[in-house]
Amino acid sequence: MTYAKAGVDIDAKSEAIASLVRQLRHRRTGRGRMMELKGQFTSLIDFGDVALTLCTDGVGTKLLIAEALNKWDTIGIDCMAMNVNDTICVGAEPIAFVDYIALDRPDPEVTEAIGIGLQAGAKMSNCEIVGGEIAVLPEMVKGIDLSGCCLGFVEKDRIVTGAEIESGDVIIGLPSSGVHSNGMTLARKVLEWNDIPLDQKLPGLSARVGEELLTPTFIYVRQVLKLLESTKVTGMVDVTGGGLRNFVRLKKGVRFDISKPLKPQPIFKVLKELGGIEDKEMYQTFNMGMGFAVILREDGAKDAVKVLGKGAKVVGEVVEGEGAGSSNLGLNYTSY
Repeated sequence: MTYAKAGVDIDAKSEAIASLVRQLRHRRTGRGRMMELKGQFTSLIDFGDVALTLCTDGVGTKLLIAEALNKWDTIGIDCMAMNVNDTICVGAEPIAFVDYIALDRPDPEVTEAIGIGLQAGAKMSNCEIVGGEIAVLPEMVKGIDLSGCCLGFVEKDRIVTGAEIESGDVIIGLPSSGVHSNGMTLARKVLEWNDIPLDQKLPGLSARVGEELLTPTFIYVRQVLKLLESTKVTGMVDVTGGGLRNFVRLKKGVRFDISKPLKPQPIFKVLKELGGIEDKEMYQTFNMGMGFAVILREDGAKDAVKVLGKGAKVVGEVVEGEGAGSSNLGLNYTSY
């Protein structure tokens, strides 16, 4: 099984993005122009001595699992996480957030539960929810869609662009909390094709498989911002859709030592075995236990691991050339 066979072709998506971006040629005049920094996880806007950051993302088909289990109180955390984790990749602090909920019919109990998760995510990231929108679209939406937009800021001389990454820099991986909010279409299809209901308990898992998939995305804001106060960081990567292919954005050679990785949670092994999924597909679809990565000079790694906390460890290094992969597993990704 592959992500493409499940209905999501990463390469086709990239082509669609490129065709859209080619049309977006207008540049604002006056204060507040976009800063031309390619490969970033968030956009940057010139605002005098600081740069503002702006990004948007949603929860995706994880919402279908929430709907099937009628459990809505954690997906707000996912919505916050997908945005604030992108924001910190350039060294910015997320400060404000707006959410967008599209649904086929108003349901106060469901929106209240979503609000519980949004509030929890806001507290975890110290990012204030300043507004939002609920759209009732019965002719367009079947069920619920949830997305958001995050505003952040960073002093210009503290922007982490990735330009200072050098060969010999080390990569510190931060553990994920599970599948997060990417690759859910493939995960769901694996279960459907094996006739496994979401409320079933599978060997090796501590909870029902649907509950495992609903585990909220980890928010890395506080520990990363704390690290930036004392340590020179040369690059950061939010390991979301595309898995290890996210590192290709850096335009550097990145090699991971899979003999000492961040251990993937049991849910990944279950999905791999049920779907007969190859390693290459697993590592370019899921985070495989590493939800975020920090890149810095080798001499700062020991102290950085202490600041980043439980589970953080050196998992790879920067080498000459471009592309991301692991010789242990025969993986090499050259395009995002």
